[in-house]
This record gives sequence, structure tokens and C-alpha cells, in this order.
Amino acid sequence: MTSQTAPKGTTPSSDQIRRAPKVLLHDHLDGGLRPGTIVDLARETGYSHLPEADPDKLGIWFREAADSGSLERYLETFSHTVGVMQTRDALVRVAAECAEDLAEDGVVYAEVRYAPEQHLEGGLSLEEVVEAVNEGFREGERRARANGHRIRVGALLTAMRHAARALEIAELANRYRDLAGGGVVGFDIAGAEAGFPPTRHLDAFEYLKRENNHFTIHAGEAFGLPSIWQALQWCGADRLGHGVRIIDDIQVQADGSVKLGRLASYVRDKRIPLELCPSSNLQTGAAASYAEHPIGLLRRLHFRATVNTDNRLMSGTSMSREFEHLVEAFGYTLDDMQWFSVNAMKSAFIPFDERLAMINDVVKPGYAELKSEWLFQQTASTSGSVAAEG
Repeated sequence: MTSQTAPKGTTPSSDQIRRAPKVLLHDHLDGGLRPGTIVDLARETGYSHLPEADPDKLGIWFREAADSGSLERYLETFSHTVGVMQTRDALVRVAAECAEDLAEDGVVYAEVRYAPEQHLEGGLSLEEVVEAVNEGFREGERRARANGHRIRVGALLTAMRHAARALEIAELANRYRDLAGGGVVGFDIAGAEAGFPPTRHLDAFEYLKRENNHFTIHAGEAFGLPSIWQALQWCGADRLGHGVRIIDDIQVQADGSVKLGRLASYVRDKRIPLELCPSSNLQTGAAASYAEHPIGLLRRLHFRATVNTDNRLMSGTSMSREFEHLVEAFGYTLDDMQWFSVNAMKSAFIPFDERLAMINDVVKPGYAELKSEWLFQQTASTSGSVAAEG
């Protein structure tokens, strides 16, 4: 008797996608606020610049501004979220709700990044910002458990590439890396790539390497291969934030064969994780549609590709929505979702034994349970048919 398993082409339902254990490496804290929270915090803190006072209308405004194609309007969206995140209480609330929202969406592990230097206007110190966000993440994890969900959240401290505080933020990340119960797991730089190469912050990266700490670099989102090359070969990044433009070093021949350039080969050979953010990439013009997004080819070529949200508010997205788009565009199955999730967990900035435990005890069992549902549904269907015939 042969064993019966779900067909390789079985398409997961939206409910299964939501319940699947997902791993998120690239999510911005100031890009994922609830619209209602923004309105509340604006009222509490006296922030008077919101374009809309109604939460539903404000949510629509954020998505339309991000979709407008105007860089000025896109950047304006962050001025409003950051504008209401200038007090300790606001930071705790936003971080707690972030953890809650991700857990509700089936995310079991997340690394959420933010730039402490952007939250000092209310008089907080860099240390107070980090401690408030960490407190919020722990509170959000507790609330998630109370609601029947499990999530672990680590923070990535981001330095802005147009500023000059990268070394200071890197030192801050190092000081808060070993907190009991969860703390800062790594470092990042973000901001406009053109004109602000990562090599401007070599002192920060060299410091982190000396301290055996982890860092990712926003690279290859808009600027292309030179940004990726510098991030890897000059700065020594562990992961690439986006990295979608690595596709520029891959040639697909007329007969369907593929030729990788030296940089693309290096990225694949070294298993360098790509923090791909499909919906965000569409907004920034890195891809014309989900079906044309490079993630399809990169997955087929077995790059260390991961799926991420980037800015959930601005893109009107979640991890489940990202996977729904990819399932529709590429016919991905639960096996593909598991592949992306294991890739991400392998690439996380927590210790190896903890990553392995998450993969073996959380991610793989979760997908096995979802895939087993097909067999029981088939059994129930067959039993029903037999009963009807009887």
C-alpha cells in the first residue's frame, strides 16, 4: 500500500497561509503602525500635522501616498509615524502592538528595525528609546501568548546613511545585545542609497566585526549592483536588505538557460540572505508586478531568498498578504512557504542552537500539520461518499 500525501501542486488557502508559521527579517517599526494608534498618539502628544483624523481615511491616505510614485509623498508618510513616536509611552505602545499584530498574522519570529536617532525630539536619550521599544516588544509577546499565539521579536538598530551617527548606533546595538528575554540582535543602515554609499560608515561596520556582532545593510533596492558589492565586499554585511537588484547580474538566455555573473554567483554560493519585500519593491519600481518580481527566478535558482513586509502600513500588507500574492503569481505551495520560512530562520541573528530549535520545533511541525490537513480532508470526503452510497 502506497502512502498518501498532499500533491506537490496543492495551493494553500488564505486561512492556511495565515496559520502557517512565518519568519520575518525586514520590517520597519515606524512603517507598521495601526492608523487608529497614530490618531490616538497625535491627540495625546499634540502632533497636529496628520492629513486625516479618521483612522480609516488615514490608512487609505498612507497607502495612496506610498503608491503615488512621488518620493516626496512617500517620505512624508514616515514624517507622520515618526512624529507621533517621540515619547516613551508611544514607543512602548507601538512596539507592543507590532508584536501583537505580527503574531496574529502567524509570524513566529521577527526582527523589527528602527532608527533610535529619529525618536529624540521629545527629550528621550538613545538609551531610553531602546529600552522603551524593548519593553514594548516583551509586552507584545506576553499579550500574544495570552491570545494563543507565540512570537519572538528581536530588534535591529538602524543608522541613517545620510547622517553621521552610525558608529554611535553600532555601539548602542552592541551594549543592548545580550539582554535576558530578548534585546537588540543586530544593526542596519537605511535611507537613500544614491549618493550615500555604505562605505561612508566603514568605522561602524569594522567595529561590529571586531565585536563579533551581526549586521545587515539596505542595498540593491534602488541603486543596483555597486551598492550590493560595496555592502558585501567592503563592509562585510551578513545579509542584504532587499538585494533585489542582484537580478541585474543574472542573464536568462533565449533557450531558458541562466548565466550568473560573478557577484550573483558569489551571493548564491555564500548563501547570503536576501531580504526581499515584494509589495514594497512594486511601489519603488524594482518590479512591475508580482508575476515579474525577481523572487520567482531567485527561488528557482536556490538563492537564500526570504519574504518580508518592509512597511506594513505604507504597503497595506502583512506576511500573509505577501505570500498570498506569491501563491497567486507563482503557484507556490506550503512546501514553498516552508522553504522561504526555513531560509529566513537560518538567516536570523540569534544563536545557532536557538535558530535550529525554531526550525525543528516550530516551523517544520507547523507546516507538517497544515499539510496533513489535506489527507484528513480527503479521508473525510471519501468517507462521506461511501456513507452516501450506502
